[in-house]
Amino acid sequence: MSEKVARRGFLVGGAVLLATGCTSNEPVAAPSSSAAPAPAPVASGNDQPGDKVTIGFSAPAADHGWIAAIAKNAESAAKQYSDVDFKPVEPTNDINQQISAVESLIAAKVSALVILPNDGQQLNQVALQATQAGIPVINLDRVFPDKLAYRTWIGGDNYGMGVAAGHYIGKQLKDKGVANPVIVEIQGIATLPLTQDRSKGFADALKTYGFSVTAKQDAKFTVETGNQVATSLLQAHKKIDALWNHDDDQGVGVLAAIKEANRNEFIMVGGAGSLNAMKEIQSGTSVLKATVTYSPTMASSAIKIARLIAQGKGMSDLVENQVPQSITLASETITKDNVEKYLALGFES
Repeated sequence: MSEKVARRGFLVGGAVLLATGCTSNEPVAAPSSSAAPAPAPVASGNDQPGDKVTIGFSAPAADHGWIAAIAKNAESAAKQYSDVDFKPVEPTNDINQQISAVESLIAAKVSALVILPNDGQQLNQVALQATQAGIPVINLDRVFPDKLAYRTWIGGDNYGMGVAAGHYIGKQLKDKGVANPVIVEIQGIATLPLTQDRSKGFADALKTYGFSVTAKQDAKFTVETGNQVATSLLQAHKKIDALWNHDDDQGVGVLAAIKEANRNEFIMVGGAGSLNAMKEIQSGTSVLKATVTYSPTMASSAIKIARLIAQGKGMSDLVENQVPQSITLASETITKDNVEKYLALGFES
């Protein structure tokens, strides 16, 4: 799921809510043992201890680098507040088990619930149960179709990821005077709406430069399939000018295929903002020149939002007394010129 544009931010209780944005709805690479710490909060009145609140948290199993970082960022953000009792349930990729876990949090009468559903449609009913029980639900990333099922949604901008990647590639090729470029796109899972949004944003941005995608194929958000798909596309196209890979986790396999084929005539853009992708960019020796963000720091912000809502507070930099109903994080473009600013926010693939 993944990235770029100018750096922006909101303030939640004085804490920077980074305007970032992949990632996949499916598990991929095994997670690393570490993830970037959540950004430290900026001191403000909202950050001072208030009413004690219990925040329930449910997310899929951490068998994907991005998902692993989601869970760690949520826990880290909760630990920053002495007035927050963080109550996570066992992560799972089983829909029925996640429903049961959320039901246990409802029964425990938590103050607020942060839920990243395995599938928004299938967990919609249990989220409705929570709101009907008077528990505000902060819907993280994968949205529930019924707006009555959540108090606030926060997530990344899949279309914006594609736009950011398209503009980076389009400008690079225009500046080099490339005409009729061969542009290859490696998606996550082609049937998912999030993937379709990314592809549409990419195509729309490229169109403004008079370019279009030459070939695209999905790689299922896995390292292994990323390697297989990249190998196939490299064999099919003896010359490529640019490649956009939607997901930095599957990008581990894509980069391995590129190195194995000894190809370096093109530029590559990644997606999501993993730490290993940032280090590749920072090296200056890789075909990977940029990645567009879909940052798991959104989990840190979701916890902060849950705390504010449970305590009856709003965002300190907004005039309104209540937290907004929807927050879409911007997708930012990370290049060698600005990568040092983002390293602390990267997640391990």
